[in-house]
Amino acid sequence: MRRTLSDLLKMKRNDERFTMVTAYDYTSAQLVERSGIPVVLVGDSLGMVFAGHETTLPVTLDEMIYHCRAVVRGARSALIVGDLPFNTYPDADTGLRSAARLLQEAGVQAVKLEGGREVCSIVSRITRRGIPVMGHIGFTPQSVHAFGNKIVRGKNIDDARALLDDALALQDAGCFAVVLECVPSALAEEVSAALAIPTIGIGSGLHCDGQVQVWHDMLGLYTDFVPRHVKRYARLAELIEAALKQFDEEVRSAKFPAANTGPRVKASVVEQLRAERVEA
Repeated sequence: MRRTLSDLLKMKRNDERFTMVTAYDYTSAQLVERSGIPVVLVGDSLGMVFAGHETTLPVTLDEMIYHCRAVVRGARSALIVGDLPFNTYPDADTGLRSAARLLQEAGVQAVKLEGGREVCSIVSRITRRGIPVMGHIGFTPQSVHAFGNKIVRGKNIDDARALLDDALALQDAGCFAVVLECVPSALAEEVSAALAIPTIGIGSGLHCDGQVQVWHDMLGLYTDFVPRHVKRYARLAELIEAALKQFDEEVRSAKFPAANTGPRVKASVVEQLRAERVEA
């Protein structure tokens, strides 16, 4: 049975911490499924770790739908959240259409969008139509050009008040959870205590209700850039590189494939074919 929004709210009330991880394809979704992780985010971070862009901005809604479909097929029990890409929710009507496409065409159970009070009217419109919305405040990657080098959010009192107000406004607008990215740990703790809905931290310390990590980061697959908040639970890039080198070496030295491992054919067939080739 698939996880629900009620399950996350129950975890919040019971002070039970939970995990969310990104996935972008069927195979990774299957692995997440077997791990028992309750929430999967099909993030627009795929623009960087999957497609090689410098930011998430080039990702389109059609691309998100494609990847979400694959993840939905692979993860049968996790709650699957699909990101709304940049400029797919500039207003409430467009945001509703974009969110509806992710649910109807891809089969996700919820959508995520970035922003605080400025997007609350959009959140309200989407949630009133029965589409669950996860918020995302703090550092919001779709605003990377506006932030510049200022990644951590909420370091002074005015910014801290604004971030808390954003979180409360998103809750009032109907969000079922809020991602806090690159928020000081003490502030993330205060926001988490103030909200009745779960907070999910990334680079925001220990005190959020849940924690999310990017698949390629935590497994050591993406080596272009490693955020400071990432913990590498494996170094799969090194293992894969070693395996590929071994494959290449074995083919060039005729160690792979092993002799007599292919499909068999009667010797008479080969002999007849050889004779015909010689005659020709």
